[in-house]
Amino acid sequence: MPVIYQKAIKNALLILTAIFSLTACGPKKKDKTKISFKSVEGITFLEVSRKQNNGLSFNEYGFHLMPDWRLRFVSEDSAALYSPVKGKFFNFPLALGTDSVFNIAHAFLKMKVMSKDSLIFLLLEAQGDSINLNKSRVTMRLYSEDYIKNKLKTDVSVLQRASKRDSVYVRGLVAKANSDIKKAFAASQPVQMISTNPNLAVNQRKAKPSLIDNKYSTDDDYLNPVYDIVIHKAYQNFDYSFKATIDSVGVWHYDKPLVVFLGDDAAEKNFIKVSTGIMNTYLKLFMKTVPGKTLGMAHASTVAVNVKGIMAAK
Repeated sequence: MPVIYQKAIKNALLILTAIFSLTACGPKKKDKTKISFKSVEGITFLEVSRKQNNGLSFNEYGFHLMPDWRLRFVSEDSAALYSPVKGKFFNFPLALGTDSVFNIAHAFLKMKVMSKDSLIFLLLEAQGDSINLNKSRVTMRLYSEDYIKNKLKTDVSVLQRASKRDSVYVRGLVAKANSDIKKAFAASQPVQMISTNPNLAVNQRKAKPSLIDNKYSTDDDYLNPVYDIVIHKAYQNFDYSFKATIDSVGVWHYDKPLVVFLGDDAAEKNFIKVSTGIMNTYLKLFMKTVPGKTLGMAHASTVAVNVKGIMAAK
């Protein structure tokens, strides 16, 4: 067994042990049996919904609780999760606790329903080395591949579609953001920047999930989109980083520098003046900017850009 895998199991077990030692303090209660997934081992479950306690899968910042897990319990101490980036399943250590609590991929979960057709569990809130066993703001629902195909006779993508309540809620966020760009929110389909000039190259940064570093989420790709832009044959060499809001028709609005000036007001004013000028010339003239969208609705959203000018040609 790889050393990284062994360490992950050990750390998860230590946390669970500490948690259940703390919850055991006070009046003695009957021992609770650890949860077991023996009855569903080998079955592939697909997540069909992930919702907050209010029944919505979006929050006020545009964060979308994407139902994207593909899960298979492999053995007593491991479970497999599918990586859409790598296109295959990876085994993760599985730590089992009492009161239907378990840990996988750094997530603490509490099983509510378990059968060969479906799983429903709560995502527990963790703070440091402790979790609240009775508090959760998110419920995850998964169906087995067989149940989806042969009993529901549908496809997982259909089950994962946003609900009517989600659509109504997002429509309200869109209306607010488009009437006041200060209420811009993260777009599930981020802004697209398409170069229309051979001397300008643009690239959106993409998170790289890493099993070694325990980084699995790519949420920042749309919550905090970052674009690296290089301009050749610029009027001079320069390097500016700033935030801007792209409105519902693709127009740029300067937001703020992404540089700390430590009280140097003159330097800050000059930075804003020059970088605003670069935005209004190079970025607006040398690129086609497609606004971000959520549930197919275009709306104002904020981006971060790093713009580098190079006087020389390519």
